[in-house]
Amino acid sequence: MKIEILPDADAVAQRAAVFVAAAARAAVAERGRFIVAVSGGHTPWQMLRALANQEVPWDRVHVGQVDERVAPAGDPDRNLTHLRESLLSHAPLRPDQLHAMPVEADELAVAAAQYARTLVGLAGSPPVLDLVHLWLGPDGHTASLVPTDPVLEITDADVGLTGVYQGRRRMTLTYPILNRAGKFSGSSREVKKRRCSPVCAMAIARFRPAGSAPIGPSCSPTGRQRHTCGNRRVCNDC
Repeated sequence: MKIEILPDADAVAQRAAVFVAAAARAAVAERGRFIVAVSGGHTPWQMLRALANQEVPWDRVHVGQVDERVAPAGDPDRNLTHLRESLLSHAPLRPDQLHAMPVEADELAVAAAQYARTLVGLAGSPPVLDLVHLWLGPDGHTASLVPTDPVLEITDADVGLTGVYQGRRRMTLTYPILNRAGKFSGSSREVKKRRCSPVCAMAIARFRPAGSAPIGPSCSPTGRQRHTCGNRRVCNDC
């Protein structure tokens, strides 16, 4: 894993956009398609806007969501609202290349299972995403894998539902599919004065190689993601 400390949020977004664009070109050259899941958050939205200006084989790209708030269509709380504004308004993606989480459904558990099947159709069984772009929250959560929520314990589904967190329930990718992803990039700008809080530092330190013993439920949700060192990158400006 490579951690890059950059001076401000714009630099983080620009660097992440370059990394994602390079990953897209490599995936298309190797497999003929690029499947990426993106998070919400101000820096990810800046990254997506910057990505629209990069050299990307857009006709071979599919964009999914890492997580989404349960809210009406067009609501400013929705990550999809900002995804459309940041990327779809500026990049030549067809509507069928964007795969939004169906959080407007009446039966959310059924909708989560439906989204998991969508990912299987895109990325095989079990689905392996080419890249996941994550955002690190100030409490150490990533995706919507929030501290103490039962969603943290899901091991038999790729898409789960949270309880109410910051006023909304969420639909989120779970640890199994995140840990299978080919690459990830991540960003955080939560901590000022160029030093990490204890939670941020703990979360970064506990990204571990595959095969490590699982950590307990009291630890940072970010720390429970596993990866093979050498093929993933985290960009942080904390």
